[in-house]
Amino acid sequence: MQVKVLFFGLARERAGRAEERIDLEDGEQLSDLHRQCETRFPRLKEIERSLVTAVNQEIASKSHRLHDGDEVAFLPPVSGGAEVEISNLKFQISNSFQCKLVQSPISAKELVNWASAPEDGAVVAFEGIVRNHSNGKRTLYLDYEAYEPMALRKLEELASEVKARFPVDRVAIVHRLGRMEIGETSVAIVVSSAHRKAAFQACHYAIDRLKQTVPIWKKEYFEDGAVWAEGQMMKADG
Repeated sequence: MQVKVLFFGLARERAGRAEERIDLEDGEQLSDLHRQCETRFPRLKEIERSLVTAVNQEIASKSHRLHDGDEVAFLPPVSGGAEVEISNLKFQISNSFQCKLVQSPISAKELVNWASAPEDGAVVAFEGIVRNHSNGKRTLYLDYEAYEPMALRKLEELASEVKARFPVDRVAIVHRLGRMEIGETSVAIVVSSAHRKAAFQACHYAIDRLKQTVPIWKKEYFEDGAVWAEGQMMKADG
């Protein structure tokens, strides 16, 4: 059987490629694929402990049995954020949110206009802005990369989770990808609700959860080189 293997962020740099087709014996597990990849791409061993693996866009353990045609992604830690405890909520997708990955500038004003409704007394907007320094060094620009199909689905799940957890009306989450200059908006979250407390709490929760669960990576460029931003390992839901 054959599986499609994708590498992102630091894993892509260690493997020296973004994609590979790998043949396996029928019935082999994710652990067998890991061993084969580490043999083909020895530099992956340098970061093996920090990688998680998704099979068909779901985080999977190394005992997961693979099948012909599976898509396997090697995912380094996402680009930061506080850990959030998750309860077993039932999510329901609705048309009262919008989630996007974009390559062009984000307009928070347009999102606020979309989220505003006569029944709402509060609209809270958060914008993540590219700053000009990191760890005492001057930042030149940033570059964001995502496992796009999985990232978009995770954003939609996050918006639904926010609506299930807080008494809010509308939720918009938009993240930009590609190169971003100092002062540009990398992510915008807008939440509307009848009362301000819920909107503030929901917006705060959403950005923290996004940084923990959505496969988006940030590379910072300085005068003396570039590094992938340190973050935390993704986890399976539940």
